[in-house]
Order: sequence, then structure tokens, then C-alpha cells
Amino acid sequence: VQLVESGGGLVQPGGSLRLSCAASGFTFSNYVMSWYRQAPGTERELVATITTSGGLTTYADSVKGRFTISRDNARNTVNLHMNILKPEDTAVYYCQGMDTITARVYWGQGTQVTVSS
Repeated sequence: VQLVESGGGLVQPGGSLRLSCAASGFTFSNYVMSWYRQAPGTERELVATITTSGGLTTYADSVKGRFTISRDNARNTVNLHMNILKPEDTAVYYCQGMDTITARVYWGQGTQVTVSS
């Protein structure tokens, strides 16, 4: 089982990034997918979630209107489009998958996003 994030990096305030998470080793379409983030000295927080079909998405209030989560079940990928980035968005971003039947959870290794001028 693998979840591999990519797309992180350094961006200026107001800029955009797209994070991707490639899944393998499990039935991706059975898993609710989420993005979490963790800044230094803080707890990991939920950023966005998308249901198995992609029909429903939810967001943390801090990113609502700026971030968009999407998934492609044919390609086993989930993306996080981040716009109007702020310094407080700086964190390691993690992809998470949760089986809707067993509640088994898988995590990726994380990708660093730094928003700074």
C-alpha cells in the first residue's frame, strides 16, 4: 500500500500550488480521501475531504473558498488545488485514505508547502 504526495514547494503569498497524491495497493474507489496538514509545533489538522465518488467535499473554514479537493478514480489520484496562499498555510501536507467499510486508514509521507516572500 502506498500514498505518495507530490507538488509541494515554496510559493509567494497570493500564489497557487497543486498537490497530488498517487495511491496504489488498495481499492482506491472504496476510500474516502482527505488532505491534512501539520505546521511545526501544532497538531495535524484536517484540511479537506472528498467522498468515494467525489460527489461531496468538505473543507476547513480556514481554507474554504481557496482550496479545492478533487479525485480521479480511474487514475487513483486525489488532488488539492490551493489558491490565494497565505503564510499560515505553511505546513507539511499529508494525504490520507480511509476505507468506508473497515475504517482502515493509510497515510502518505507528506509534502512540504512553504508560503513566504
